[in-house]
Amino acid sequence: MLEKLDDEECMRLITPGGVGRVAFGCCTGVMILPVNYMIVEGNLLIRTALGGPMDEDLRSGVEGADVMIAFEVDHIDDAAHEGWSVLVRGGARHVSSDRDRASAAASGLESWAGGERDLFIRILPVEITGRRVKQ
Repeated sequence: MLEKLDDEECMRLITPGGVGRVAFGCCTGVMILPVNYMIVEGNLLIRTALGGPMDEDLRSGVEGADVMIAFEVDHIDDAAHEGWSVLVRGGARHVSSDRDRASAAASGLESWAGGERDLFIRILPVEITGRRVKQ
């Protein structure tokens, strides 16, 4: 059985943070990357490397303008044949002011990939959809 989830349930499911996938257009086509994330003040926060694909391809070239992306989080229970998936679409923006960078750094968001991860990207949700599959 497929059940549509409302916005409130979608946010409840993704609020603990963890690992999701960000999808965006780049010069070679569509890029999908796994990332660690957390929810901060209703926005998704991602921590990544300066100079990486998200640094370059998520810049609009216009101060204050967002790049539209998709972000997906899911949980699957193979044994029970059930799970859920949440898709967030919205504008991604580099966290650039000193105050906002300090706040993002203080959030406690860490990247499992390790290394220098000094770039924070904030995603402002515009559309949130989700579904749950149950037997």
